[in-house]
Amino acid sequence: MNLQVKVTNRQILSIALPISASIVVPQINFITNNIFLGGLGQKSLALAGITGVYYLIFAVVGHGLNNGLQALISRRAGENRIDAIGNLFWQGVRISLVFAAIGILLTWLVAPRVLHWSLHDEEGVKMAVQFLNIRIIGLPFLYVYQMRNALLVGTNQSKYLILGTATEAVVNIFLDYCLIYGKMGLPALGFNGAAYASVVAEIAGLVVIFIVIHAKGISRQLQLFRSWGFDAANTKLILKQSSPLILQHTISITSWEFFYILIEHHGDQALAVSNTMRNIFGFFGCFTWAFAATTNTMVSNIIGQDIHHRVIELIHKLIKWSVGFALIVCVFLNLFPHACLSIYGQGEDFIQAAIPVLRIVSFALVLMSVSVIWLNAVTGTGNSKMNLATETAAIILYCIYNYIVLEKLNLPITWGWASEVIYWSTLLIPSFWYMHSGHWKTRKI
Repeated sequence: MNLQVKVTNRQILSIALPISASIVVPQINFITNNIFLGGLGQKSLALAGITGVYYLIFAVVGHGLNNGLQALISRRAGENRIDAIGNLFWQGVRISLVFAAIGILLTWLVAPRVLHWSLHDEEGVKMAVQFLNIRIIGLPFLYVYQMRNALLVGTNQSKYLILGTATEAVVNIFLDYCLIYGKMGLPALGFNGAAYASVVAEIAGLVVIFIVIHAKGISRQLQLFRSWGFDAANTKLILKQSSPLILQHTISITSWEFFYILIEHHGDQALAVSNTMRNIFGFFGCFTWAFAATTNTMVSNIIGQDIHHRVIELIHKLIKWSVGFALIVCVFLNLFPHACLSIYGQGEDFIQAAIPVLRIVSFALVLMSVSVIWLNAVTGTGNSKMNLATETAAIILYCIYNYIVLEKLNLPITWGWASEVIYWSTLLIPSFWYMHSGHWKTRKI
């Protein structure tokens, strides 16, 4: 079984397109959640932004672990060391379950105090706490799901990703409708119904994908159960590789929660508009994130094959695809903003308030399409500490700008969303420099 990749457009698309499909499906879930919650009123739609970003903080902990594990699996695939892949996967699963237990305890014991301190609306705080106490139960299933993603993408089998995510989407949409509004004989749970629906959907997606892995013989091909016991050396290696990425992603999304708290001080409409921007950013950024994940795995694989001289060539190919898709999205959003925003059913005032923000988001998507390729190329080299340093600099500038603009100067939220340009530019410059410096060529993982 040969898992080594080639530097071709066909190879890039064979990895990236299934990943993009698997990313689109959860984003459809988020948007559907918000459409259904929008039917409960603007407060529910606004609170979905706060709770959604909170859960995303823990989700990106798993994403950071995923990226680190994926880089290691891809490197072993490039070295054609198939026997080492299964053990790496199981150590990642163990680590993720420990992290999930910590996340659940923090949410149940600490989050209520933080939300009471930071939000102005007491009723909103109560709704958010009840929602998160339910929603966080899905975290262990999400984390194991993300480890499975690292395995499939790292071994160039991303085509199977869509099966689990499609199952999750169908279950989530069905249960959203039934549990939020009380349809099909199920209780009307309102805002909390979305939390229950998401947890059950995550469990369903995880079960289906493990059935697929077994049915397709992937477990046997990758020798997953040959060496699945605890391995201290590999556990230490995964933590060493992933810890900076986990911290990087966590501070990034924590800063986004800080941004949403500042937005909440501008009222329900401002928060609802920003929540829809998060949905749009997530949905239309799917291709960009797919090419980013492809960059990580292909760069690591190519380095594992000891053909370092082709890495920059590969990055340029990936950027062309990533920017191309982003430009199409940018044009579409600017030509049809009303159509994109009207699906939330919030009226003309809401749409008019959101359109200027949407135009800024569309430009930020193009800038992001370049930045994330260079940033994930750094991840693929194994220098996750470089990623952390870059992210820290970007977040400091992002938070200072938003605090001044939204809290001190009390400017419209359009100015706050302009911080995306500062953020992605700050990520791009050092990542571009590092990859062209060649310092990564002597790094071993």
